[in-house]
Amino acid sequence: MDEPLKNLMQELGNAINDSLSESDRIAEAIGEIKRAGYDVFLVLEATIGFNKRDEQEEAEASSDAEPEPKRTFESAGKIKFTSQDQRFLRALKIAVDEDSR
Repeated sequence: MDEPLKNLMQELGNAINDSLSESDRIAEAIGEIKRAGYDVFLVLEATIGFNKRDEQEEAEASSDAEPEPKRTFESAGKIKFTSQDQRFLRALKIAVDEDSR
């Protein structure tokens, strides 16, 4: 996998993590579960797929008004958590699977 794609995927992973960590709705739901006397363990798995388009496909897509055909996607791998990500998840009492590290 080339370096620019790795960087874009890392950026996407960070954006997903930021969205979850800043979600008032998620924090509220977790808080209600804790107030009910339960510990919360949340494990999320994301599968991100991509296909490289060739230049001819891009030219056709920009010039045609027809809908694009359905595409198939391949798994791009796992997201690596930073130490800050792990601390945040532990603070929410979210277990991080050892395989995800």
